[in-house]
Amino acid sequence: MRTLKFLLQKEFRQIFRDPSILRIIFVMPMIQLLILPWAADYEVKDINLSVVDHDHSDYSRQLISKITASGYFRLRDYTASCPSALRDIEKDNADLILEIPASFEKQLVKEDAATLFMAVNAINGTKANLGGAYLKSIIQDYNREVRTEWIQFPRFSPETTIEVTSSNWFNPLMNYKYFMVPGILVILVTMVGSFLAALNIVKEKEVGTIEQINVTPVRKYQFILGKLIPFWVLGLLILSIGLLISRVAYGIVPAGSFLTIYVFASVYLLAVLGLGLLVSTFTSTQQQAMLISFFMIMVFILLGGLYTSIDSMPEWAQAITKVNPVSYFIDVMRMVVLKGSSLTDIKYHLLTVLGFAIFFNGWAVFSYRKRS
Repeated sequence: MRTLKFLLQKEFRQIFRDPSILRIIFVMPMIQLLILPWAADYEVKDINLSVVDHDHSDYSRQLISKITASGYFRLRDYTASCPSALRDIEKDNADLILEIPASFEKQLVKEDAATLFMAVNAINGTKANLGGAYLKSIIQDYNREVRTEWIQFPRFSPETTIEVTSSNWFNPLMNYKYFMVPGILVILVTMVGSFLAALNIVKEKEVGTIEQINVTPVRKYQFILGKLIPFWVLGLLILSIGLLISRVAYGIVPAGSFLTIYVFASVYLLAVLGLGLLVSTFTSTQQQAMLISFFMIMVFILLGGLYTSIDSMPEWAQAITKVNPVSYFIDVMRMVVLKGSSLTDIKYHLLTVLGFAIFFNGWAVFSYRKRS
């Protein structure tokens, strides 16, 4: 125990002696947590719309007014020429084209049906899909309003209507920050933990102090624990700061218990720190460790469910997420923050990540070789 105590004292002094490490540990995560949630926005607004109106009727003007009043669309051009609207899309000045035929009002009134043409600039797939969906929804809502108005006239027979009301569970206001901030916080904790842990042993190799440690009677597990525990404590500290920023800056208060978050985070940090230490035992320079850590972080982010739902991924990608510890922590954070899940609800995630921790740290201890 005394040997481990001295190793921990050495590591903490070494960490707090380097100002650059302190900036990486504390300043960078805070700045990123304050900026990234505003940039990672699932809402698509200010969609440039070009309208080709061949009808110029009251119904067409009402439809255009309803679309622009929604707040999602910005009327870029109002013209009677379809080639002109297509040039706007080619020049990237417009995202969607809505073409209203010349007989729109006549068909709608006499034949009880009308056809509209919509062209979408699909270079930006996300904006195209959401923009097209928004426009279809507004047109359908306009169609219901027109039919409701017609029911008041005697020549139209009243028809049975079904009204559907919806309720958003766990996130009633559909605030995307409540969904994104917990996931971004997980990524920041992971980056600090795995990145710094990977550089730790490698730095000892480069400066030559690893040789001095190797000739001492320090056991391998004591050496690994001495490297792991300081960053484990710092990881929990970063998580605490992140939760505080989430409360102050975004008003996010977990619906579940903080104890659930910290219990899972404690086990999760053991897993990612063990992975970082494992990388450091197989690399000889900090550059190698940084490149490998960067590769792992990219895989963790893209296949962790932060931006893309895991259920919508192909089967081979879903299989990779099963061995991605980040995906479990992101899922747990959202479950606890939004749903109020307890330790019983996350027991599968907890046991899985515990298995990762035992595996990675056991491998790190086994692969570390003391050489004089």
